[in-house]
Amino acid sequence: MIRRYGEPLRQGQRYRRRPGVYAILLDGGDLLATHQAEPVPEYQLPGGGIDPGEHPVAALHREVFEETGWRIAIDRRLGAFRRFTYMPEYDLWAEKLCSVYLARPVRRLGPPSEAGHQAVWMPVEAGLELLGNPGDRAMLARALGVPGRGRQSGPR
Repeated sequence: MIRRYGEPLRQGQRYRRRPGVYAILLDGGDLLATHQAEPVPEYQLPGGGIDPGEHPVAALHREVFEETGWRIAIDRRLGAFRRFTYMPEYDLWAEKLCSVYLARPVRRLGPPSEAGHQAVWMPVEAGLELLGNPGDRAMLARALGVPGRGRQSGPR
């Protein structure tokens, strides 16, 4: 069973499954995250939805580049979690299936190309507190080998 984080399910609400890939990008004691300004300002792990027919690893490279301007080297898949949420930018109630990879930033090629995103370096300890999604915080804690952060909700 995949762990669920975040908002509880809304009874009677239909959700569309939306697979996505995200990266924990570590360089020494620092984490490369993205700050998304809209719809609610928050720090996030770089990543996003997998397009139909797209391989998850190709999607991860594309999403990280769009949101940070960096090329990456993927070390390994850490795991997955899911969350149920409303995505106002798509007017969509989604069951997000989030696969998370441990990766390294290799080369900055320019600024993020995705509007509203800014690449942000922070100490990894700050990421445990600042990442806006409890699933992101829990996966970062797993990558660092520290007790989990981020409340889990619902059955495991």
